[in-house]
Amino acid sequence: MLKATNNFILNLKKQKRENKSLLFLDNVKIIKDALEGGSIKPECVLTSLDELPFECESCQVYKVDEKTIEQLADTKTPQKVLCIAYLTQNVVELPKTNFLVLDGLQDPGNVGTLIRSAFACGFETIFLVNSVRRENSKLIRSSVGAVFNSKVYQMSREEFVTYAKENSFKLIMCDMNGENIFDFSETNPSDKQHLGVVVGNEGQGVSDEIAALCYKTVMIPMKKGIESLNAGVSGSIIMYEINKKNF
Repeated sequence: MLKATNNFILNLKKQKRENKSLLFLDNVKIIKDALEGGSIKPECVLTSLDELPFECESCQVYKVDEKTIEQLADTKTPQKVLCIAYLTQNVVELPKTNFLVLDGLQDPGNVGTLIRSAFACGFETIFLVNSVRRENSKLIRSSVGAVFNSKVYQMSREEFVTYAKENSFKLIMCDMNGENIFDFSETNPSDKQHLGVVVGNEGQGVSDEIAALCYKTVMIPMKKGIESLNAGVSGSIIMYEINKKNF
């Protein structure tokens, strides 16, 4: 274990300000998940502990005081360990299960919640289309590490539309004017093509370009007086219902 110098710490603080692709992970469980899944490339680990609470043979480990970790961490109560790393680059692969498409979502809490729900419902692939970046620290915390166990692809809307057309994606979208999700059934049960659920921007909904690719629109019935649910909640309910019906 090395002792961090003042210049080394100052350089890290500068990188945190300037390099938005660099992750500063301060939750032990999330760090473990990311390392075990091979989702990150560690640059170094800072700790105020005598021993690391996880294994990382390739990590350069530096001993620092708790104040230094607090200054660099994204949360108010870091767990005395800070892993500084880059996300590994995912090579885009066709979904092997039902999948999730997030079209223009900007709230990292919503996106993290949806990634976590997708993972729980067996939706192993998530397309972030013109959405908040997967490196966002609040997104990572909200997903409770699920972002490291899922195939998350960042795309522009133009890139996704082209990719979806080339691969004949079967998409449904969420909108208040759609079919009741609890009555939803496939018109062709023998069609085993994986289903993509599209959740649109918190205020504007699904974009016209992606809406044009969707063969069906679904909604969640609600009592009068409630116009809509939070994007994270509604998308999670719809994925759960689709998973329950074994589509």
